[in-house]
Amino acid sequence: MSSLKDEERVGQGREVAVGELLAKRAAELSLEKKCEEVKILDLRGLTSVTDFFVIITADSERKAKAAAEHIIDELREDGERPMHVEGMDSMHWILLDYIDVVVHIFMPDERRFYDLESLWSDAPIVPLS
Repeated sequence: MSSLKDEERVGQGREVAVGELLAKRAAELSLEKKCEEVKILDLRGLTSVTDFFVIITADSERKAKAAAEHIIDELREDGERPMHVEGMDSMHWILLDYIDVVVHIFMPDERRFYDLESLWSDAPIVPLS
């Protein structure tokens, strides 16, 4: 994660990991494209697969595609590239894998069906600021 600092002091001196900064940036970028129900789950200590999930709802395929492309393009400008992208053909569940952060862009029915928030209910929710 080249352009983001390894750690940054925020608020009351709490150190914030690069993954958390990347997750918040992806969440903010999705909001710029009018996505809804944006949540960041902190999975550190729960799995070794990734540190954060960013879960997003887009109410149309066009909005899902626009949000995914916006996140990819803007994070590329920050020096970040996804290791893997899935779902751009169907637009119902788009996955952007940045290793420490996995962004899930769902259509409403798919979000309800897969219900990642319940599956990972032990994960703290990171507030968006």
